[in-house]
Amino acid sequence: MATSTNPRKLAVSAFALEQAPLQGQAPLTQFPRLADEAVRAAADAAVHFQALGSMRTDSAGAAVPWLALQGRVHIDLVCQRCLEPVTTLVEFDREFRFVESEEAALAQDEDSEEDLLVHCPQFDLLELVEDELLMALPVAPKHEKCPGDLKLSAADADFEAASDRPNPFAKLAQLKTPKS
Repeated sequence: MATSTNPRKLAVSAFALEQAPLQGQAPLTQFPRLADEAVRAAADAAVHFQALGSMRTDSAGAAVPWLALQGRVHIDLVCQRCLEPVTTLVEFDREFRFVESEEAALAQDEDSEEDLLVHCPQFDLLELVEDELLMALPVAPKHEKCPGDLKLSAADADFEAASDRPNPFAKLAQLKTPKS
């Protein structure tokens, strides 16, 4: 693998000039923040990614690097109905334009429709893949049909014991009624 296509140390400009696709997979364990979201870690869980760099002209006519990036992973999350693990496909497909500095990104962010990234000599592509997958996680993952019966009520022994005591307002109501 050439230095320009090492996903942990991607030379963005060279990658964009080559216009060669970069695809691969890495174990979920190499993405610690994403792995923390998993309810259980599958031994064979892998994050798949595909990237393609290109050079496009900006509004001033200068050639700037762009990155088209896709990623996907099957991850076990907690079902929000039954609270059991549910294997969920999480994926994204995004394009990014690189700018020369943080200041340029801030200045152009309001007026640009595309996502901007700051150009750096060695860009960590896998960190960006992890960021995008984290943002693509569902807010409330659910089974299409939960495997077991759903418990729709909760039993609280203290609550049941409290309802056995006489209602204090019933005693007040007896005091209020006239005696015959």
